Amino acid sequence: MYEKTYPNKRFKNTLEFLYKHISKDSKVLDLGVSNPFSEIMKKEGFQVSNTKGEDLDLNTEAIENSNADVVTAFEIFEHLLSPFTVLKSIKADKLVASIPLRLWFSPAYRSKTDLWDRHYHEFEDWQFDWLLEKAGWKILDRQKWTNPTKKLGIRPILRWFTPRYYIVYAEKIQ
Repeated sequence: MYEKTYPNKRFKNTLEFLYKHISKDSKVLDLGVSNPFSEIMKKEGFQVSNTKGEDLDLNTEAIENSNADVVTAFEIFEHLLSPFTVLKSIKADKLVASIPLRLWFSPAYRSKTDLWDRHYHEFEDWQFDWLLEKAGWKILDRQKWTNPTKKLGIRPILRWFTPRYYIVYAEKIQ
C-alpha cells in the first residue's frame, strides 16, 4: 500500500490518514510551496500540485482557480492571519488539513531568523473544528498524535503524553 519507513512520525500518520480518505485518482491541491510531504505524496502516486508561495491571506486566486478534487493543508493554517478566507475560497468538496495544537506549556512558535515563519494561531482542537464548521465544512474524521522528543526536561516529558498534531478530513456542506 505505501512505504512505512518514513522517519518522521508526523509524515507516517499523515500518510495513513490520507490513504484512509483520499483516492490516488483524485487531483490534489496542496496549500503551500512544494515541500517534503508533497514530494512524499507524489512518490506514493497522488496527483499533487502546490500553490506557488503567494501570500494566501491576500491572494487566493490559485485556490479559487483550481480544479482539484481535494485540498490538503498540512501545518499551513496556523501561519495565516485569516484562515477563514482561505477555507471559504476552496472550491473542492474534500479537505484534509492538519495543524499543530496549542500546548499550554509552550509558547507559540516564532522563528528568530525568518520573519515569515511564525504561528499567528495555535488552535485547540475545538477552535479548529469551529473554524471549519463556520467556513462551511463538515468534519467526518479526526485524529491527534503526540510528538515526543529525546531531550531531557519537563516539557519534553509532557510532549510524550500531550497531543501536538491534529488532522481532520472534512467535506464541504452543500
